[in-house]
Amino acid sequence: MTSIPTVTLNDGHPFPELGLGTYNLRGEEGTAAIVDAIDSGYRLLDTAVNYENEREVGEAVRRSPVDRDELTVTSKIPGRHHGYEQAIDSIQGSLGLLGLERIDLQLIHWPNPSVGKYVDTWRGMVEARERGLVRSIGVSNFTEAMLTELIDATGVTPAVNQVELHPYFPQGALRAFHAEHGIRTESWSPLARRSELLTEQLLQELAVVHDVTPTQVVLRWHVQIGSTPIPKSADPDRQRENADVFGFTLTDDQVDAISALERGRLWGADPDSHEEM
Repeated sequence: MTSIPTVTLNDGHPFPELGLGTYNLRGEEGTAAIVDAIDSGYRLLDTAVNYENEREVGEAVRRSPVDRDELTVTSKIPGRHHGYEQAIDSIQGSLGLLGLERIDLQLIHWPNPSVGKYVDTWRGMVEARERGLVRSIGVSNFTEAMLTELIDATGVTPAVNQVELHPYFPQGALRAFHAEHGIRTESWSPLARRSELLTEQLLQELAVVHDVTPTQVVLRWHVQIGSTPIPKSADPDRQRENADVFGFTLTDDQVDAISALERGRLWGADPDSHEEM
């Protein structure tokens, strides 16, 4: 079993440096796959209302012999639930499906800027945290300007911003903003799925140098740039491979070379409904 290190969020809570994405893990097979991941050392489980698998994630938590307090369960409020009261209702609905007494990290899945209620939604999440419904609160797919608006309006800085991030889209400016404000970066689509990323010659060569796979090289790159990747897999062997990235270190030059693969965003403008989320 791999031991995945943690960092400390700006609210004082520990947060794993690598987690499990659970999109499309549904039914008994999905629950079993999540249990396998916990058995392999995963302690961060990422779900969302839109994934329609909160029930499976909660069941996996109950089946696992790992102490509940060692697990970080994330869920996300969808765009259709924006607003102060709506956010609190959404969180309570997620708690009911999860069958848990709290959500460890609650995110706004997507700012839904055309509606413009993300500040009110954030205020509802702050209230939910004060009630003990959630432990940490954060956002997903927020820009620097949107983050600044939340902080200025409420005085509460998100603990996490989960964004599309991979070597083709390394998000250098946003990561620097996060670092300046104590916001933890989290990466969705960390392997730039359905792209040729893992066939890049650079990654192939670094895999040979470090005696690992190209996937492990990319996930280690995420760790070293200060972002928590959440790769998805239902296969126990692949889960273990993805988590086994803490036994080697890339040089600064190697990290920079991987970041230089930058091409730009791969996905559309509304990731609230995107499967990679």
